[in-house]
Amino acid sequence: MNKEMGSSSSQYPVGYWDQLVTEKEAAKFLGYSVRALQNWRLRGGGPPYVKVSSRSVRYRRGDFRDWAHERRRTSTSDTGGGAPPSKLNLDD
Repeated sequence: MNKEMGSSSSQYPVGYWDQLVTEKEAAKFLGYSVRALQNWRLRGGGPPYVKVSSRSVRYRRGDFRDWAHERRRTSTSDTGGGAPPSKLNLDD
């Protein structure tokens, strides 16, 4: 975990997870295409985003990190409902 999440680790600078990044950076982090992010925005189900202007979208690093961790599963029969994201070690 990073400092902001209550750990003594200084792997990430203060404010790192609050920074806004582009679609391309978010897609790269998540391992999906920019088109997948665009489809999720249209249909729902994707990570939260910030609409900066009518043609500009950004993602908060902490939001897409938390979104990915909320979907972690340990087996195919795991339906979720485990520890909330704030209780997970998000820096594995």
